[in-house]
Amino acid sequence: MNISVKGEYALQAIFDLATQPVGEPVKIADIAGRQKIPQKFLELILASLKQGGFVESRRGAEGGYRLARPADQITIGEVLKFVEDGKKAKRVTPDAFSDIWKRVDLAISGVLDRTTFAELVRRWKEMQTRYVPNWEI
Repeated sequence: MNISVKGEYALQAIFDLATQPVGEPVKIADIAGRQKIPQKFLELILASLKQGGFVESRRGAEGGYRLARPADQITIGEVLKFVEDGKKAKRVTPDAFSDIWKRVDLAISGVLDRTTFAELVRRWKEMQTRYVPNWEI
């Protein structure tokens, strides 16, 4: 599975929004800084994600972006399919590996389509607390 930089950045942006307090708009500059995404590129990505119904925006000093749906209702797979639509290269003629690659794609899609951003955030937070060094002597 090949994921473009745009796809990776879109996932990072949705993940960032999923980690924020529900309903509070987040400024593009804040997301860009935390996720190390060029701000101009992020603006284009968020505009696209807004068209796809993944995020909402609010204008003004207190404005920004927020998730359009709860994080437990957005899967990694649906975001990738939206962003990467039409970028998958297809082989013209089948070869000895065609069937195995199809099965690999189905397995990956199955995982991505069942993994929500809420689950991803929960797992990430668990990993962060699990690996905190203890300097007690």
